[in-house]
Amino acid sequence: MSQAVPLNDIDHRPRYDVGDYDSWLIGVAGILIALGLVMVASSSIPIAHKNGYVDLYYFWRQLAAVFLGLACGFIVVHVPLSVFDRVSTVFLLIGIALLAILLVPGVGHEVNGSMRWIRFGAVSLQPSESMKFAVIVYLSSYLVRHQFHVQTDFVGFIKPVGVLTIIAGLLLLEPDFGAAAVIFSTAAGMLFLGRVPFIRFCSWGLVAVSILASVAMLAPYRMQRLMTFMDPWSDPYDAGFQLTQALIAFGRGEWLGVGLGNSIQKLFYLPEVHTDFLFAVVAEELGMVGTLVVIALFLFLIWRIFYIGNMAKRRGQDFAAYLSYGIGLLIGLEAFINIGVNMGLLPTKGLTLPLMSYGSNSMVVNFVMLATVLRVAKELQFEQVDFVQGRERYD
Repeated sequence: MSQAVPLNDIDHRPRYDVGDYDSWLIGVAGILIALGLVMVASSSIPIAHKNGYVDLYYFWRQLAAVFLGLACGFIVVHVPLSVFDRVSTVFLLIGIALLAILLVPGVGHEVNGSMRWIRFGAVSLQPSESMKFAVIVYLSSYLVRHQFHVQTDFVGFIKPVGVLTIIAGLLLLEPDFGAAAVIFSTAAGMLFLGRVPFIRFCSWGLVAVSILASVAMLAPYRMQRLMTFMDPWSDPYDAGFQLTQALIAFGRGEWLGVGLGNSIQKLFYLPEVHTDFLFAVVAEELGMVGTLVVIALFLFLIWRIFYIGNMAKRRGQDFAAYLSYGIGLLIGLEAFINIGVNMGLLPTKGLTLPLMSYGSNSMVVNFVMLATVLRVAKELQFEQVDFVQGRERYD
C-alpha cells in the first residue's frame, strides 16, 4: 500500500532536464570545432606550401589533435569526479615539475624567443596548457576542503595564492605572460565564486594586477606591444604591422565576407594567421555575420557550462560546481582575449582561440575540460535517477 509523502519531504531541487550527456554542450562545441577545422584549412594552405608541406598539412595535424582529444575526452568522461578530487594535488605538482623541467637548458624547445615546448620527436608538449586545467582541479578541491578557512582566515586564502605565484613565476620565465594572466584571472574568479571576503579579494586583485603590470613594463617588448595597441597606425610597417593587417582583414570582410578561401591577408600579410589571428580570417572570409555567429556560439557555450555548474551547486556538489565555473571562466577569458586582440581592443597576448585555432596541446586540453563538464552533467543525472528510484521505492 502506497504511503502519502509529506510536503516537507518533497524534493524542491531543480531537475536537470537533459539526457545522459548534455547534448547542447556537445552540439555547440562540435560546431565550433568543425568551423575551426575549416578555417585552419583555409588559412594555413599558403604557410604549408611555403614550408614545403602538402597544402593541408596543418589541417591534418589539427584533425589528428581532434581525434586525440576525442579519445582523451572519452576516457575522462568515464572517470568519477571523486578521482579528480583525490589526485588534484598530485596533478598540480606534476604540472609544476613540467614547467620547471622546461627551463632546464637543452630540454625546452624555443620558438619565437619563448621556451614553452618539450619535444618528443615529432610531438611537442606544452606544459602551460595542461597547467591551466591542473590549477582549476586543484583550486576546486581546495575550495571544498578548506571552504571555511578560505572565507574566514587570511592563511586559508593566501595558501592557494602562494601556489599561483610560483606557477606564474615559472610561466613568466618562459616567458608566457598570456598564460600567467589567464591562470591568475581564472583563479581570481573561482575565489570570488568561493565567497572570499570582498575586501580581501579586491586587495589581492590589486596586488596581482600591480605585479603583472610591473612585469609588463619592465620588459621593453611588452611595453612596445602596449604602445602599439594604443596606436598601431603610428608604426604600421614594423611594431604595428600585425594589428594593422588584422584590422584590414576586418575591413575587407564587411557584412558577408569575401568568401571562404578568398582571404588576401592570409597570403603572408598577417603573421600567425592560423593560430593567434584566426578570428581575423573569419572576419575577412565570413564577414561581420560570421564573426557574430562565432561570438554567439562562444557565449552559448560558456553559458551552458555555467548552467551545469549552477545545477551542481544547487544540488550541493560543490567540487563539480567549481570545476565547471573554472572551466567556463578559462574558456571565456581565452576567447574574449583572443577576439579582443584580433579586433585591436587588447594588446597582443599570444593566446589561441579555444576549439578553433591551430594547436594540438590546446585542442586536447579543451576536449578534456569539456569532457569534465560532461561528467558533471552525467553525475547530475545519476543523482536524479537515484532520487526518483528511491522515491518510487518509498511510495
